[in-house]
Amino acid sequence: MDHLHEFFVPEAPPSVFYIPEFITKEEETHILDKVYSVPKPKWTHLSNRRLQDYGGVPHKNGMICEKIPAWLELYMKRITDLKVYGDKEANHVLINEYLPNQGIMPHTDGPLFYPTIATISCGSHTILEFSCTDKRDTVCNLLLEPRSLIILQDDMYTKHLHSISEVTEDEITDKCANLSKCKNYKLGQIAEREVRISLTIRNVPKVCKLKLWNL
Repeated sequence: MDHLHEFFVPEAPPSVFYIPEFITKEEETHILDKVYSVPKPKWTHLSNRRLQDYGGVPHKNGMICEKIPAWLELYMKRITDLKVYGDKEANHVLINEYLPNQGIMPHTDGPLFYPTIATISCGSHTILEFSCTDKRDTVCNLLLEPRSLIILQDDMYTKHLHSISEVTEDEITDKCANLSKCKNYKLGQIAEREVRISLTIRNVPKVCKLKLWNL
């Protein structure tokens, strides 16, 4: 990951890389158009958000691969080319929609994925909060700007829980470990949340040879 050294966040536990403006405004608009143009059944509705899943359902016995739309493959390749999965390629994308006052409980992504999270944010900022496994002590926060890419590895993947609070606005504080790398926010600012679309692009190491589009 030496090629990403300028995006390394030393104020956070190992390891965080934050790239502001990873995509352009035009690409952000294109992503949002594609996300909202899918048939309604493509959305899975949860109690606090809705999501779309591409690539297949990760399973301990192996993921049966599903064909991924060409527009998503473009961004998957861009992440793969950063070598964040070593010599492996991105093969799974989870798209989440967060409305203001929606979030996600503290969790880790687990052993079914290569231990790296790469997430593109569109439409709105959010604050990703990290805590110890007892959920009591805050480790740090990360401010995710629209069009940014966050990459999490090592302890930030395996050891610490991550979550998003259910609020309508965020105060930008010195708990945001990556604030010095952010382009559009400053200390003490109150930022109102809008609708955020996140693209979490990952590698599922264990896959089945069977592919659904070959059936």
